[in-house]
Amino acid sequence: MELKEAILGRRSIRQFLAKQVPEKTIKEILKEAVWCPSWGNTQPWEVKIVTGPVLEQLKKENKEAIVSGKDPAPDIPMPENWPVPMKKRYANVGKRVFDSLSIARNDKKGRREHYADMFAFFDAPALLLFTTDKRLAVEYSLLDIGIFIQNFCLLAYERQLGTCVMAAAIHFPEILRRLCSIPDDQRIVIGIALGYPDKKHPVNQFERERIPLEDFVRE
Repeated sequence: MELKEAILGRRSIRQFLAKQVPEKTIKEILKEAVWCPSWGNTQPWEVKIVTGPVLEQLKKENKEAIVSGKDPAPDIPMPENWPVPMKKRYANVGKRVFDSLSIARNDKKGRREHYADMFAFFDAPALLLFTTDKRLAVEYSLLDIGIFIQNFCLLAYERQLGTCVMAAAIHFPEILRRLCSIPDDQRIVIGIALGYPDKKHPVNQFERERIPLEDFVRE
């Protein structure tokens, strides 16, 4: 597979097949993905692979937490406000997701169910949690982890696997620390749902958009 094909073809997967990903495969991808740049080659990340009964319990508790109305308290606060152009893009992708699922704008029950499914990681058979030492400056460590994650997602795609980078995975860090043995000195940054994509499902087929060059390049 050409690199360009992977970059253009990879997408966020929101429906996975009930097929396990071999642990050996996950570790092979991580071993290759780690060859990414980081500030001073510091490689400021740790990765927790969550599968099996622990993942099923995590899905259950994470979903129950959001459905019950528990307030999220991620280690890295979510943005409270977005500039108008970004807010429009966010709303647009949300509309495409709901349209693909035939969930109408006024279908509050359907939207709540989809949101709950998101907090169960769309039932992916594996979840990877990326953390970094709390003593590090957030900005540099997050940039480095972001580059690592991009490598991981592209290499997974090359192996016919799907990924979804999910803030919903790390909204309730106390659950993650308890179930996944993550120490308090590690900042939980992001989660990636991983599995074999259901390519026939409409939610994995809707047309995606990116902004044109002139909207973000200045000379």
